[in-house]
Amino acid sequence: MSAATRMLVAMARREPGSMELLLDILPDAFPWVRFLPEPDLHGFAVELVDTMRAADAVGNSASVAQLLIAWQHTAEVYSDPDLLAALTRDHGEDYGPVPDPRDVE
Repeated sequence: MSAATRMLVAMARREPGSMELLLDILPDAFPWVRFLPEPDLHGFAVELVDTMRAADAVGNSASVAQLLIAWQHTAEVYSDPDLLAALTRDHGEDYGPVPDPRDVE
């Protein structure tokens, strides 16, 4: 994985048009990216490359897995119009302070 990560990072940073190529192939690797709006797809690609590079530097890919899970959940929200509306609408009120989770038994 280390060699593949280094090649992907080098390609994404050096080759003209490589970001467009990465954006073109992401749906093959992660079909759920089709639900992401264009700016989020680009943000995912940049964050994926940066996180893969950092994870490779410390020899632990857990952060890459967490990144993929978080972005997949984002895509799931965009794929459901009712859920997207519920999460993005202005609720018009303040529900008060959030209790500290450490105080909950």
